[in-house]
Amino acid sequence: MTRFTILSLLVSPAWALAQNGGGLGAASITEHDIRRGIAIIADDSMGGRDTPSRGLDLTARYIAGEFARLGLKPGGDSGRFEQRYPIQRARLDGDATKAVFTSGRHTAIASATRDFVYVFGPRTGRPISAPVVLVSGALQLDSARTLDIAGKILVVVADSRAPNATPVNQFLAPAFERNPAAVIMVLNNDTTILARQIANQFRVRAVVEGETADDPVVTMVHERILGDVFRAAGVELAQLRASTTYAVRTIPSLSVSVTVANVGGGGVTAPNVVGILEGSDPVLRDEYVVFSAHMDHVGTNASAKGDTIFNGADDDASGTIGVVELAEAFSQPGMRPRRSLIFLTVSGEEKGLWGSEYFASHSPVPLAQLVANLNMDMIGRNWRDTIAVIGKEHSDLGATLARVNAAHPELGMQAIDDIWPNENFYFRSDHYNFARRGVPVLFFFNGTHKDYHQVSDSPDKVDAEKEARIVKLVYFLGMEIANASERPKWNEESRKKVMGK
Repeated sequence: MTRFTILSLLVSPAWALAQNGGGLGAASITEHDIRRGIAIIADDSMGGRDTPSRGLDLTARYIAGEFARLGLKPGGDSGRFEQRYPIQRARLDGDATKAVFTSGRHTAIASATRDFVYVFGPRTGRPISAPVVLVSGALQLDSARTLDIAGKILVVVADSRAPNATPVNQFLAPAFERNPAAVIMVLNNDTTILARQIANQFRVRAVVEGETADDPVVTMVHERILGDVFRAAGVELAQLRASTTYAVRTIPSLSVSVTVANVGGGGVTAPNVVGILEGSDPVLRDEYVVFSAHMDHVGTNASAKGDTIFNGADDDASGTIGVVELAEAFSQPGMRPRRSLIFLTVSGEEKGLWGSEYFASHSPVPLAQLVANLNMDMIGRNWRDTIAVIGKEHSDLGATLARVNAAHPELGMQAIDDIWPNENFYFRSDHYNFARRGVPVLFFFNGTHKDYHQVSDSPDKVDAEKEARIVKLVYFLGMEIANASERPKWNEESRKKVMGK
């Protein structure tokens, strides 16, 4: 080791803490505690922790009790640890929900019972009619940021498998910032899959309240009913499918109307749990590092034979208990870092990142004061000595992680890059609601497995010893970030890509 490297380590906050009792916090993160905590919240008595459900409320109450035991400051509603957000139960109205395409004498009606899949957006029951903008070919991210689609209906006919194509969800994120009235993705997928999607949309489900009429309605329509009406408007769908050339065009001779409506209703709420540990520095204590995981899962399957409860031990009781263990580690005597810390367990992740979206919109502190989010999801399975850390390339947090991991060879943990880029995991867990608002993030994730979203994701299959080492790595990384003189910085190109501006 060179003299320069030794001196660099000696002056780093992580090294200083390690030499002055920093190991006390890490030592509190144990295999025993992780196994015990997962067994509690992934027990059958929690009923799969659906959002909303009694089991989810019991889980939130347990975590709030742990935060209180550790002396954290409540960061939820009215001096409590729980932050509750409003949702409503509703079912899609199959008669009223549809998309109508007209060109000349040709009309195609995509019915919600046959060719139409609702994705998200306000379900007002009022028809949305507007000029049509069609994008096709290999989607280009830069174009999404400049599309002239305000108040218009964006129709997408694209193949994300084309070389250099931007995945549809990445393309749509900045396109939504251009304020379209609606988005229709034209499908050509297997009709069996389509039938399953159509059946699923008629389940009674919880829907986050607070959507406004200005939000776009996003839907999918199968192309099998659209050939004639598009041809009448001068567009051959088969040619669009065959071409990888990116194109944007208006279709003045095609009119489209989209209607999405609900049946039923009834308001309920669901919990996040927020605990705060105030920092030791009189200036930096006004900045915060957020540790997060989702405590919800997918509930039960009453129609199944045998086991009906999706316990969600790895997904994501593992990350949730990881947050509790981090709170305990930082609460040890002498472990309080310069910056303040937020320990956050959210719900509604499985429904569409609901809880983290609500927290990011109703944070107990200004978003500008959040310097980083370290998110953990499914960290208890697969490799013994490896953790995928997604998002390392987007900010200097990646370099900080590499430095901290090298300083702790006793953890025996290799932090690898995202090896599933086509799965778009960066956009699929709660860290994304921080990233798209400008907060640098890292996502700790061990990948899916055969028990993913199955009743077999049980506590006995979690490798608690391996998870303890991962949580210790997150602890040392969080300590480094919370004690650094400078806050983490985005890579500029990544900031533009993720935030869409």
